[in-house]
Amino acid sequence: MTRAHEVSTVMHVRCPDGLGEEGYRQVLEQLAELSPVVRALPPGAALVELKGALRYHGADARRLGEILRVRTLSRLGIDLRIGIGPTITVAATASARAPEPGGVLAVAPDQVTSWLGPLPVGALHGIGSRQADVLRDYGIHSVGLLAAVEPATVQRLLGGKAGRTASDRARGIDPRPVVPRELPTTAEVSRAFDRHVLDGADVRAALLELVVRLGLLLRRRDQAARAVTLTLRFADGGRWERTRRLAEPSAHDDDLRLLAYRLMDAAGLQRGRLTGLALKGEDLVDADQVATQISLDDAREARLVAEEAVDRVREKYGPDVIGPAALFRHAS
Repeated sequence: MTRAHEVSTVMHVRCPDGLGEEGYRQVLEQLAELSPVVRALPPGAALVELKGALRYHGADARRLGEILRVRTLSRLGIDLRIGIGPTITVAATASARAPEPGGVLAVAPDQVTSWLGPLPVGALHGIGSRQADVLRDYGIHSVGLLAAVEPATVQRLLGGKAGRTASDRARGIDPRPVVPRELPTTAEVSRAFDRHVLDGADVRAALLELVVRLGLLLRRRDQAARAVTLTLRFADGGRWERTRRLAEPSAHDDDLRLLAYRLMDAAGLQRGRLTGLALKGEDLVDADQVATQISLDDAREARLVAEEAVDRVREKYGPDVIGPAALFRHAS
């Protein structure tokens, strides 16, 4: 059960796949009529805090979910899958198990343990497919078994932060509030050159700098990018622009760098005189929507841990105090 947030009632809404930006915006408007506390989770989900709405509308949570579904069906022709629970994790897990193409599944606070327990471990919101594979390999097949295992053991299996989070959420513990927020849909960083640049090493160093800046910007916003766009500007006024999608949404320097370098290679630069370049994260999602995946690559896991430490140093001493050695060698 939750520690201190049993009074909360959270609704998690899933829109149909491929709804589109305009349809999604209209659904958000319907949610705003229900409660003033709405958090958009683009491109097709949202969270709603119902605590105040229950008093205002004089209805229970399940009834409010049914009212919302009827409204969106009659007004917009859009059916929704709606989950309701005392925490974000329970509500989001419930919405994924609501009937298709639309339906309402409500889990009361006193039902959380009995409802979560029999579910497959991979059904718990926030558990990624690789995490679920690791847990199943150790015989942890259900959420109830995950809740019963000592948290220290789960931390050894999944890593410190991911293990603590998974262990808590399997027990129904998730203190996160629903915070209203309009998420920016893109994040862009750019670099203009003082002179026309031909040298490939100079361009590659500038691109690496943009990768670091974009990753830091996304992580500070608690967002992740589904796609990256690279724009090159030339001395003759021309420009080259391409977009590629990431395998999974990410805000990590490793993933952004790999894709940015592939985009640069695709440009096939020979002797083009560059005046600037820009790197943009596109189709952004809330970081809470991105499952923390387990990697069997120990070097990558070490880099992700180092990335967290570097972010803390930047937060304390400034963004330019630390970064990839290649940038500092180039600057020197």
